[in-house]
Amino acid sequence: MASKGKKKTTMAKLARENRLRERQMDKKAKKDARKNAPPVDPQLADELLDGEDSGASQLDIEQPDLVAAAPSPADA
Repeated sequence: MASKGKKKTTMAKLARENRLRERQMDKKAKKDARKNAPPVDPQLADELLDGEDSGASQLDIEQPDLVAAAPSPADA
């Protein structure tokens, strides 16, 4: 059964609506990604942006056994 009457929406309008829908989906995806991302320490983020590296974080990565190897005061 054929439709009665002419088409009321132009292809240009349909294309604009599709582009708008795609932009909205992209925006929502970015928002959800930011929302689900792990929290960032603002101080650490500032240091990374400045290009500075704190020595403590590098030391913790390289020598994690130093704390465990040190004798405790209870042993003495």
